[in-house]
Amino acid sequence: MSSTATIAFAGNPNSGKTTLFNTLTGSRQRVGNYPGITVERKEGHFTFENVKVNVIDLPGCYSLSAYSAEELVARKVLVDERPDIVVDIVDATKLERHLYLAVQLFELGVPVMLALNMIDDAKKQGLRIDTGRLSELLGCPVVETVARTGQGKQELTAKALAHAKQRGGTWEPLAVSYGPDIDPALKTMSEKIEAAGFMTNRYPARWVALKYMEADEEIVAAGKEIGGLHDELQTIVAQTREHCRKTLNTVPEAIVADYRYGLINSIMKQDIVTREISQRERVDFSQKLDSVLTNRVLGPSIMIAVLYTMFHITFTVGEIPMGWLEGFFGWLGETATALIPDGMVQSLVVSGVIDGVGGVLGFVPLIIVMFIMISFLEDSGYMARVAYMLDRILRIFGLHGCSAMPFIISGGIAGGCAVPGIMATRTLRSPKEKLATLLTAPFMPCGAKLPVFLLLVAAFFSEHQALVMFSITLFAWAMALLVSKLVRSTIIKGDPTPFIMELPPYRMPTLRGVLTHTWERAWQYIKKAGTIILAVSIILWAALTFPGLPESEEARFEAQRQSVMETVLQEEQRQKLLIEIENAQAQAAVRNSFAGQVGTFFEPVSQWAGFDWRTNIALVGGFAAKEVIVSSFGTAYSLGEIDPEESAPLSARLAADPMWTPYTAIALIVFVLLYAPCFVTVVTMAKESSWRWALFSTVFNTSLGFAIAVLVYQIGSALS
Repeated sequence: MSSTATIAFAGNPNSGKTTLFNTLTGSRQRVGNYPGITVERKEGHFTFENVKVNVIDLPGCYSLSAYSAEELVARKVLVDERPDIVVDIVDATKLERHLYLAVQLFELGVPVMLALNMIDDAKKQGLRIDTGRLSELLGCPVVETVARTGQGKQELTAKALAHAKQRGGTWEPLAVSYGPDIDPALKTMSEKIEAAGFMTNRYPARWVALKYMEADEEIVAAGKEIGGLHDELQTIVAQTREHCRKTLNTVPEAIVADYRYGLINSIMKQDIVTREISQRERVDFSQKLDSVLTNRVLGPSIMIAVLYTMFHITFTVGEIPMGWLEGFFGWLGETATALIPDGMVQSLVVSGVIDGVGGVLGFVPLIIVMFIMISFLEDSGYMARVAYMLDRILRIFGLHGCSAMPFIISGGIAGGCAVPGIMATRTLRSPKEKLATLLTAPFMPCGAKLPVFLLLVAAFFSEHQALVMFSITLFAWAMALLVSKLVRSTIIKGDPTPFIMELPPYRMPTLRGVLTHTWERAWQYIKKAGTIILAVSIILWAALTFPGLPESEEARFEAQRQSVMETVLQEEQRQKLLIEIENAQAQAAVRNSFAGQVGTFFEPVSQWAGFDWRTNIALVGGFAAKEVIVSSFGTAYSLGEIDPEESAPLSARLAADPMWTPYTAIALIVFVLLYAPCFVTVVTMAKESSWRWALFSTVFNTSLGFAIAVLVYQIGSALS
């Protein structure tokens, strides 16, 4: 083998595949999407005994059939990139079920080895696995691992590299017998495919024949494009299908699946797994917890209590460091004001950069605390139970239990992101359920919206912060469900599909895992503030600064100052009046700016929801990224007020503004929660569906958000 080697990690969802990938590669990884497909691609590298090992983390999938984007991508990577070896990570507690993917890997012919992950959980359940015997029967190395602790990673790497060297890149397809009704047809097809060289430059001949027999859409479409042998193969498949229907009352796909499981069963019967403790003597720990946590009555109550506790802890723990950061940015602004001479540069640094970006970064402590708890819930296995429980509710509204995960990822448990949430809708097999989920997932309180909500809650509901944030999350879910019901009853009609989901066992998350996941999310937030938010803040500062006041207006304010200087004799009164004039001039300058003119243009309509021209400026910026709303307020209020207390937190400035009331804040929270997704989310929606649906979401969500915001503000103002 050369000094480099490529390992691909394959495995079922929840098998610990990505955890093992992170354990081996650490920070030496890059993340992106596969070309033309919104499926995450993770690659990393590490060095082992002078060999540079490149690792590809394939999307989690249950098989290599082209039923989902993940399965299609995994198959294409194996065929097109030809890794030196594929490490199939299987859950040792569900060995028989997870071997189904392994059999398909063997059939494709790629060099394979097995990693029996979560072996510690298997031993706790009283299971003992004869890895030597399993390795002998499968003809490949088998190692025991515990991904979350790193146990077995050295042995895995050594055996993977040794097996890859032994195979030397050769593919050795496994020929599984599928019985007298299928085998003759496969033999005939394989011979014809081999003779004609039909797709054999990429795939083994018998594997192509098998995919035709399984009616694999991608392979059949590729064969149709090539032509030649395609029609003859389809004729053989049709004859075999008709024969199976008449004699066995089934289809070839079902026979193939049955024989694969039969092969797995024959392997498992050779004392591969023994149980030291009888099932009667031991009730699985996960089952004990599930009897409580997924109980029809207790489960939802516990779930709601968990969510509320998260918000309570967030504000209790995060409030102190948030105060430190606010104080730091206040000091930074004062220092910059003292060091930089009056003028445009000082204004840009203080109002454009420090007040703009600082307003967003000030919420980092709260975001980190929330992400820690979310990571803990995800790593523990509880999130999958949330999806399981929500299926009962989601089906009422025309959705699917698997819709819960896109909702949660998008911020259903506050702090997610709509982009990966939208991408997660690809796991939904029904196009109609996928579309309904895709259209409503952006309603969730994602991490980008959180700073806006935290700002308004701190300003107007400081005594009930956890309760208000919890209520926002519940309202987001309610709106997502109601709108889903609306679209599923009108423009996206169709029956719901059954819910099938594998629940991973409960595990105690590792400190390293939780902190790693938290840092990844927090760093994305910080990086966004230092790039996109910074750029938008500077553009916004310029839009709020230029073109400035006309000379006639400047002269009018100067005349007012001269009048005060000449007529007011008391020094204290004179200074107070001069500050009021400076404030009025600054406000007039901001309102006359390019951004001010845009905000003023929308004010006759937006005032119905209680939004003034400055709020309009922030909301327009929010189309780029929702965090921009906070930085926009920071810049607008910094430029628009000349005050000795200018270093006060932005929330205090909003609370002191007579234009703002609690009902204005609630209306803005509702609008920000519901209105058009950020630009990146819109693009992702277009890729997952079409631009028609992405634009529909932009217009519909904005209209719905504004209508409800108007109702909230008008009714609240009338009652107050």
